[in-house]
Amino acid sequence: MPPVVSLPMYVQAAEAIQAFWSGLRRHLAEAGLPGLPEDLFWPDDFRAHWLSPATLLSQACGYPLVTLLAGRVQLVGTFRYAAPGCEGSDYASLVVVREDDPARTVADLAGRRAAFNSRDSQSGYNSLRALVAPHARDGRFFGAVIESGGHARSMRLVREGGADVAAIDCVTHALAARADPQAVAGLRTLCLSERAPGLPLITAQATSEQDLARLRSAIAAACADPALAEQRAAFLLEGFDVRPLADYDRCLEMQERAKALGYPELA
Repeated sequence: MPPVVSLPMYVQAAEAIQAFWSGLRRHLAEAGLPGLPEDLFWPDDFRAHWLSPATLLSQACGYPLVTLLAGRVQLVGTFRYAAPGCEGSDYASLVVVREDDPARTVADLAGRRAAFNSRDSQSGYNSLRALVAPHARDGRFFGAVIESGGHARSMRLVREGGADVAAIDCVTHALAARADPQAVAGLRTLCLSERAPGLPLITAQATSEQDLARLRSAIAAACADPALAEQRAAFLLEGFDVRPLADYDRCLEMQERAKALGYPELA
């Protein structure tokens, strides 16, 4: 089975990420990983892709890493991005409302309509749930919640009045602002969510210890390669950190704090 490589989470920068992959592929080959694909794979079914034994390298989300994927994949490390809201390889969500919205605090959002990308999202769902949980009453805070299917759709819903608030991955927001300023026009950031480790790079559970070490070494080399500086800057990539899996327990802690406050679901 040929190896599959995907870096699928920031699709608005797909062209830049593919250009970086060309350089990363060279470093991986030099590290001793053969048979690498020429092009990145862009999955429609993330769950099936992440769990495939053919997945040599992919990028997931921290919340499913410690829930759906726990014990079923291996953590390779975490990219560092140069986006407002990032701190090292930690990131936050920007809680966005319309520019003319009178809300000034999280408590002011009570009874409003919230858009979120998906229920397994750290940035769009888990972080927002943790943020508003202390203000919830009888398991409710918002007047309505809308599953949009993606951060871009969530921002559009807020911008056009279909929703009032959304939590947007700060890297997604920065890339959107660069690629299409109209995507964030008319929105303002009310606050930041609590930070968590950024989107994890993963490999299949079956990947050998030696190949995991090769992946880490090659990714670090590609993130420091001066010849790839332009490609990295095109999608705000700043570096790479090897982090312990336990760092991602912060995502579970957010979930459990919300549950302890009687707020198990965004509602």
